[in-house]
Amino acid sequence: MAETRFSPRVHELGDGFNVRRALPSAHCRTVGPFVFFDHMGPAVFGDGRALDVRPHPHIGLATVTYLFDGEILHRDSLGSEQPIRPGDVNWMTAGRGIVHSERSPRSARSGGARLFGIQTWVGLPRSHEEAEPAFIHVPASDLPRVERDGSRMRLILGQLGKERSPVPTLSPMFYADVELRSKMALEFAYRERGAYIASGAIECAGERHEAGEMLVFTPGADVGLGALGEARVLLFGGEPLDGERFLWWNFVSSRKERIQRAADDWEAGRFARVPGEHEFIPLPEKKFT
Repeated sequence: MAETRFSPRVHELGDGFNVRRALPSAHCRTVGPFVFFDHMGPAVFGDGRALDVRPHPHIGLATVTYLFDGEILHRDSLGSEQPIRPGDVNWMTAGRGIVHSERSPRSARSGGARLFGIQTWVGLPRSHEEAEPAFIHVPASDLPRVERDGSRMRLILGQLGKERSPVPTLSPMFYADVELRSKMALEFAYRERGAYIASGAIECAGERHEAGEMLVFTPGADVGLGALGEARVLLFGGEPLDGERFLWWNFVSSRKERIQRAADDWEAGRFARVPGEHEFIPLPEKKFT
């Protein structure tokens, strides 16, 4: 059933804050349109520290931020300023280019900021890679919720069964947060499907899987998951992207030359600025090839 199983590698975002990066991996580059998957926390920042991801650029993708605990203040070059809290969705379409920062808000810094969540990147169809950038926030109360056999599911993106998320995605996909307390049979009408265990442990096809593992399921196989105690699982996937995607730093594109142009534009200061922000993350020393 699980064609591939693996654990993410640790990756530093800067200022001593580490994430566990599951996609892209040597084991699996993409699942449906999902090209990037970061597990943040759970963490409590002490000694006056907090999350401070300085302004940085994106092209050719949509970022999806989803929290279990804590709060992040999103600012971008469109002028958006939006706090995201547990259960909400921030969907930012980079298209031809956007810049944003992600920081702990002032209200969360005095007592030690908390953070636990997932950030994913969704590759855009070729027809939308150069779309106008956009930002959408959807509160938790607007997302569909399903309860079955003691388990609860919130649909973050796309469609599962009769439920559809209000987030305006651009290709067939699904992304769901499941609080698993029993066995659950899952029906996916998509070619590529995966699961990430955020907390607890689960059983799948007679095998035990722990928090921090990602499972990528065999196309067409029936999928059943069982909680060993209580577990929190992210289910995601969809139809594959329309062709190969190249990923370097914060850029995704179907064309290598487009990534090089974005790198040149960032280094030359040609991206729009985030209002109220004066810092930025410089281009990596290792150049794109």
